Amino acid sequence: MNIAANIGPALALDSADATSIARLRHQAEGCTRCDLYRNATQIVFGEGSGKAEIVLVGEQPGDQEDLTGRPFVGPAGRLLEQCLEEAGLERERCYVTNAVKHFKFTPRGKRRLHAKPNAGEIRRCAWWLGAELDIIKPKLVITLGASALYALFGPKVKLTPERGHILHPANRPPVLVTIHPSYLLRIRDGAEQRRLRRDFVSDLHKAAEFQLR
Repeated sequence: MNIAANIGPALALDSADATSIARLRHQAEGCTRCDLYRNATQIVFGEGSGKAEIVLVGEQPGDQEDLTGRPFVGPAGRLLEQCLEEAGLERERCYVTNAVKHFKFTPRGKRRLHAKPNAGEIRRCAWWLGAELDIIKPKLVITLGASALYALFGPKVKLTPERGHILHPANRPPVLVTIHPSYLLRIRDGAEQRRLRRDFVSDLHKAAEFQLR
């Protein structure tokens, strides 16, 4: 397994104060920490066991997540579930959340196209993510995509060089760095998509091995 050396403290996450995920979710329902709540249908909070050993952190909700109020229920979520199964991980045993919990989008006629959250939006929403990690205390965090990685480490840690590594911040659980499954859905070449999917499953398999320790 390719494991990166300790990299020192993670980004200091100011966290909401709550003793359970249920109470934290209730606090977050009225979140106005950034302006994304103005256009989103609702907040999309994390989902899963409060005692999960693995926390999966995505980037932000998509259109279907915004409408249902649940994380990873759209095409990327279905692909993630398939890849987790191939890697020997059960989604039901993980806690799944996002770095940003309101859908940011650009209107295009009747469609709402995903727009990347900016640094300020990610930092403000880390208030909730930090509390989720404090409550759950997982054995491993998996960051899916650059925004999730930024939420934990800030700008000093980049996705491409750390992809597939398990980082060991001083003040947080170990963090496995990988891509967001939505990236695979944007690949049009079938052979290339299959190759990159195998790489993604390989990354997730490292989490399965880590869980067995």
